Amino acid sequence: MKRIITYIFITLIIGACEDPIDVDLPEVEARLVVDGLLRVDKSEEFVDVRITMRETSQFFDENQPTQVENAVISYGVLTDEGLFETLSFCNLTEEAPGTGVYVPDPNFTTDQRIRTASAEPGVVFILQLTHKDRKYFAQTEYAHTVPIDNLEQGMDTFIDEDETEIKVTFTDDGTKDNYYVFDFMYNEFLVIEDEFFQGQQFEFSYFYDDEISAGDEVTVSILGSTEEFYNYMDLVLEQTQNDGGVFQTPVATVRGNVFDITGLDNITILDNVERPNDYALGFFAVAQEYTSSLIVQ
Repeated sequence: MKRIITYIFITLIIGACEDPIDVDLPEVEARLVVDGLLRVDKSEEFVDVRITMRETSQFFDENQPTQVENAVISYGVLTDEGLFETLSFCNLTEEAPGTGVYVPDPNFTTDQRIRTASAEPGVVFILQLTHKDRKYFAQTEYAHTVPIDNLEQGMDTFIDEDETEIKVTFTDDGTKDNYYVFDFMYNEFLVIEDEFFQGQQFEFSYFYDDEISAGDEVTVSILGSTEEFYNYMDLVLEQTQNDGGVFQTPVATVRGNVFDITGLDNITILDNVERPNDYALGFFAVAQEYTSSLIVQ
């Protein structure tokens, strides 16, 4: 949603001189940050697998790309006993040295790309990786979604006259509780659940400020979401208000689903109360995506 930030400037006239003030900032433990949102376009043959690995920096510094020793995605359908009926693998490698972006390994003995036909409701995806001799684990279920019925420009404003209204209409799948993540470009996201319009068509307005002008093309994406990813995005958006992106500058208090499992003998119990400070930031999700575009008038 549109941000409103009030800046208050206080001028203090103390004297003719200004002395610099040195502030000793506490050391912050570096943490792995996983940008693992995989968007599934069912019109394509393969899933666009691109996972970015970063490491948190000291105060006021941007998170920097980091390298992992190994990374693999496994996926399949779980039985009632929690075992995989069949299991497939996607081994990852760094796309280019120093980027921290990991993609299916093109030099592996077999094709490591994930076919979109493999992404169906009920399919579970697991990301396992090693970073600086620590092992990490994330598990998520594929989240399908519905297409955007209509995307059009409105004439209303929310705060000021420079805003641009975009109206989005979609029809909820009434067979279950659904969660949606909308991507409005410019690192602007919105989360919606279907509690009050289950199985019905729903329309809402989103307001851009001066980021766009007449002649610009706007692309809006609707992503399926698990309840866990919805809750994560809701908290991150509430705390960051999109400053720097939801993965670029993650809030330390918002933990995702990437767990540090180093030394654990039972990874089915991930919320280890004896190690509350051992965790990574970010999220691993596999979500179907539909997009719609319009030219701003």
